[in-house]
Amino acid sequence: MDSAAIDRFEAGRSRLASLAYRLLGSAADAEDAVQDTFLRWQAADRELIEVPEAWLTKVVTNLCLDRLRSAQVRHERTAGAWLPEPLLDGDPMLGPADTFEQRESVSMAVLTLMERLSPVERAVYVLREAFSYPHSEIAQILDITESASQQHAHRARRRVTAERRVSTEVDPASARRIVEEFLSAATSGRTDRLVEMLTADAVAVSDGAGLARRLLRYTTRERIASFVRAGLKPTAAKRRLAGGSPAFHIALLNGSPAVVAVVEDRVVGAVAFDISDGKVASLYGIAAADRLTRLTEAWRQYEPEGPVVDAW
Repeated sequence: MDSAAIDRFEAGRSRLASLAYRLLGSAADAEDAVQDTFLRWQAADRELIEVPEAWLTKVVTNLCLDRLRSAQVRHERTAGAWLPEPLLDGDPMLGPADTFEQRESVSMAVLTLMERLSPVERAVYVLREAFSYPHSEIAQILDITESASQQHAHRARRRVTAERRVSTEVDPASARRIVEEFLSAATSGRTDRLVEMLTADAVAVSDGAGLARRLLRYTTRERIASFVRAGLKPTAAKRRLAGGSPAFHIALLNGSPAVVAVVEDRVVGAVAFDISDGKVASLYGIAAADRLTRLTEAWRQYEPEGPVVDAW
C-alpha cells in the first residue's frame, strides 16, 4: 500500500477511533476495530472507492456492530457486569466536543444508558447525535432505509432522554467544588452530609473492583452514602489490594467531574459524577484493572493539580 493511502487512513484514524469508542464503550475494543478497518482498507481495491471517508465509516461501524452482536459480548453485558471505560479529558478518542449533544454522547451516563439500546439503535444514535450524519447517509452505512434510520433515532433518543438524570450542562468550577465537598464528607465519615448532597432519586453504580459478577447498584440516598463511605474508608486490606496508599485527585473523565485514585503513577480507581441542581445525581465507580489501562497511560503524561486527599 502506497504512502498516500496510508496517509489518507491515518488522517481519519482519530475520528474512526472516537466513533468506535462511542459504539463499544471500550478503548481497547475501539482500537481493535480501527486496526481491523485498516486491514480491510489495505486489502480493498481502493480505486473503486469513491468516498474513502464514507467507506471507512461504514466498515468500522459494521465491525463494531458485529462485536456488539457477538454471543460473548451479549453475555458479558446482559449479565450486568459492564461499565464504560473512563477516558481522561483531552484523550483524542473522546472525539468531537463542540456541541452539547457531542459531549453528552461520550459521558459515562449516556454510554451506560446506550447499553439498553439495540446495536442498530446505538449506531444510529451515535452517528446522528455525535457526528451529525444525515439519515440518508446513516441508511447507507447500516444498509437500512432512511425511514428506518429516523425511527431508530427517535426510539433511541426517547429512551436516552427519558432515563438521563441530567439534561443540562454544569459549570465546571461549581461541579468541582461539589465533588471536592462530597469527597471530603466521604473520607471524614460524615454520612449525614453525603445524604444531603444527593438528589432524591440519586443512583450509584460500581463494578466492585472487577471482583463482583454483577454491577453493584444503589438507589436510595442512605444506601449510597453508606456505600460511598465504606468504599472510601481506609483499611489495610484495601491498601494491599491497591498496592499502596492512594492519593485522590479531581479530574474530568468523559467530560464529567471525577475522583481519580492514584498509587504512584498508576490509576487504581475512578468515580465519575453527574451533577444536577447543585447535588450529586449519579456516581459511576470503576476499579477493575482492565478498565483503567488507557487512563493510567494518559495519567502518566498528565500534569494534575495536587491531590485533594494525599494521605489515606
